[in-house]
Parts: sequence; structure tokens; C-alpha cells
Amino acid sequence: MKQRVEQDAQYAAALDADATREKLAEIYASALLRAYESTSANFSELWDDYDSFLSEVCEPYPQFASILASASVPVDEKYRMIDTVCAATTLVFRNFLKTLARRGRFDMLRLIRVACRRLDDKRRGYVPVTVTTAVALDASAVAKLSARLISLVGGEPKLTMQVDPSVIGGLVVRVGDVVYDASIATQLQTALHEIINRSGHEIQSRRDSFRNPEGN
Repeated sequence: MKQRVEQDAQYAAALDADATREKLAEIYASALLRAYESTSANFSELWDDYDSFLSEVCEPYPQFASILASASVPVDEKYRMIDTVCAATTLVFRNFLKTLARRGRFDMLRLIRVACRRLDDKRRGYVPVTVTTAVALDASAVAKLSARLISLVGGEPKLTMQVDPSVIGGLVVRVGDVVYDASIATQLQTALHEIINRSGHEIQSRRDSFRNPEGN
């Protein structure tokens, strides 16, 4: 019993640590977005800077990120390395990297990027929505389903599509931590069936027209 209590306490502490890191990442992300807004830099430059740094520096040369995260490397030396390696990026992004290096938060680089995307989506009116269907939908069906979701979620849905054959009723919609209740799910299932049936009729009509070209 005592061992179980200790395990539960350790698990709870780990959850608290993750929550704290996510909150901290959101604070850094918010400050970074404000910095881009307050200068001539724009958000497209932010994503270019961030993505290129991760893909061209951190991934092929993981030791570089390790050096910037190390407490044994002098801060001035970290600054020099950042200025040299990231000379092509905006000043805002270089200063952001220097802040992470100075404060020992370089290990949060990817977590902050996720938070940046989430805050930017919120700023632009996008609502992250995860849709799980029993069968894969084609692009046309996804677009039509997205249009149906606009009034439901109160913004422009940013869809993440998943396929799970075990889904009962064929459709599950999750917005954040909320899974829509049965009444709304029924509405969406009806819409989904209409979309799939309509797509099937359109495909059959095209086949018929190909078989009977003189009828056009």
C-alpha cells in the first residue's frame, strides 16, 4: 500500500512538472510573438527561422543544442555561437535563442514552438479540432465536414484527422479536452453520412457519363 501511494505521488509530481513546463513554454511563446509583432518582422519569418534552426542545426547537429543547454559553457560563448550559426535569422529570433541559453531553458525549444503555433492559431481565430472517423475521408469530404464545424466550434476549425475502425457511429469530434455530446455527435454523423452519400452519387454519376457519353 505504501509503495502504491509513493508511486501515485511520483506520478502526480510528474504531471505537475509537465503542466509547469507547458505553462512556462506558453509564457515564452507569448513573449516571442509579441516581439515579432512589435518589430518589422512578421510571423512567416518566425516560422522560417524556427523551422530552419530545428531542421538545419538541431537535428543534424544535436551536440550544438547540447552545448547551448550546458551550464558549464559561458553565456558569452553561447551568444557568440548563436550569432555565428544564426546570422541569417532575424534579430528577434537570435535574441530569443540567447534568452533560452541564458536562462537554461534551451531544452524547451520544441515545446515553445508548439505553444507558439497554438497561440498564433488562437489569434487568427483557428480552433484545433481532432476528428476521428471509422474510415478515411477524401479531401472533398474533409472540406465539407470542416464547413459544417465552423458554427459548431465558433471559429475556423483546424482539423487533425484520425482513422479508428472501432469508432462507434463512425465519428468522434474533440475540441481541446471536450468531446461533443451525443446530440451534437448525431448531427455531425448525419452530416458525415450526407457528405459520403453525396460523394458516392457524384462518383457514380461520373461513371455513368463515361459509359454513356452520348447522353451528355
